[in-house]
Formats: sequence, C-alpha cells, structure tokens
Amino acid sequence: MSTTHNKVALVTGAGAGIGKAAAKALLQGGYQVALTGRNLDKLQKAIIDIGGSEDSCLAVACDVGKPEQVKRLFVALRERFGRIDVLFNNAGMGAPAIPMEDLSYEQWMNVVNANLCGAFYCSQEAIRMMKTQSPQGGRIINNGSISAHVPRPLSAPYTATKHAITGLTKTIALDGRPFNIACGQIDIGNAATEMTEAMAAGILQADQSIKIEPRMDVDHVGQAVLHMAQLPLESNILSMTIMATNMPYVGRG
Repeated sequence: MSTTHNKVALVTGAGAGIGKAAAKALLQGGYQVALTGRNLDKLQKAIIDIGGSEDSCLAVACDVGKPEQVKRLFVALRERFGRIDVLFNNAGMGAPAIPMEDLSYEQWMNVVNANLCGAFYCSQEAIRMMKTQSPQGGRIINNGSISAHVPRPLSAPYTATKHAITGLTKTIALDGRPFNIACGQIDIGNAATEMTEAMAAGILQADQSIKIEPRMDVDHVGQAVLHMAQLPLESNILSMTIMATNMPYVGRG
C-alpha cells in the first residue's frame, strides 16, 4: 500500500471498464475514492467489487454533461471528504459507426457533452476546490484515448472530442501552474472492457477490412492512472500512451 492515505480521488464513468479499474487501483493505492456515473446501482456494485467500504468510497449518480449535476456532485464530494487531490476525467461515449453526414445533431451533441463538456465541467469544479483547499493544489488526469492521435473509420464525434481533450489538458496544465495544479492525459488503446468486445470479434480497419485486434488487461490501465496520480505535484506526466502491444497503431498495422 502507498502512503497516500487521506488523499481523495474522483473517478467519472466509474461504474465499469476503465473507470472501475482506475477506482480499484486508486483505492488500493491508499486513496479515498468517489465514483460517479449515471447509474447509481452500478456504482454501488462497483464499490463492492473493488473492495471498497462506506468509509473509503462514495457513490454519486451524475451525468457529467449537465453542469448542474456536476455542481451537486462536487458539493457531495466536499461534504464527505473535504478536498480533492485527483480527478480522473474518464466518462465518455461514442456514436454509431455511420458516415458523418448521416449523424443527427442529437448524436453529435451526446458525444460532445459526455466527452468534452463533461471533462470541462468537472475540471472547473475541481480547480475551484484545488485552489482554495489546504494544502493547495491537486492533479487532473484526462482520458484522451488513442483517438486523440488517430481516428478509426466512421468516428467523427469521438475523434473530434478526444482531440479537443488534448487542448484542454495542455491548457489546464498551463493555467494550473500558479496554484500547484498538475494536469496530464492518458491515451488508452484496446483495454479489455465491455466497450471493446467488438475488437476481439473483428473491427473495421482503414482499408475497409475487418480484423481482430489484440486487447490488454484493463487493470494495467488502472495501474497506469495510479502511477500518474502518485507523482509529487512538482512532477507531471503530460502525456502517456498505454496500449495493447500488438494493436495496429504504430506503423502500417
């Protein structure tokens, strides 16, 4: 166990997949962890699954794309734990894999609100707390995805928002300097979760072929998030890429 006891982390999209794995790693690293997502039952089950308790964890239902719900989330966090040391902006979603001209306004905005606006709203509230708490400061980690670098076919909303996350990350890292607030981005490729099951069965490639893609243990991602979180605030991993070793990303695939 780490010596980071009494530190507090908030993980969005924590009911399953990468968020749940990150919450588990942070909990095992000595953090008190707040888990948020849209489904309270899933969050409460996740707390049990990761070995949490009423003392060490808090579950708060929240749609991070709605600023009024984000404000209530941070009120609950402050009332329960009194501070925030780490925010992992993980919540996100994709749109149907169809030509971009066939996407509806609602499909586009659903992804923008969840992936980009949600990270912005949560970062705003975290920064407000980090500036005023004692000791001052904290760390924000954004889930950028491999799609922050290169798109998959038929992924305009997801790819656009993940590219935007990179700009948000760098801006927070810059503007947070005077207040001991660090910000970094983790770009994840092919973690084995429910969302990536299609990759194991075969997924569309740039050349229009369908290929099975390797995946990695999602707990490896959780450990990477914990590594970023545990650094002293004088140091920052601005960008980390963690991926299945043999996924078709580097080179020509």
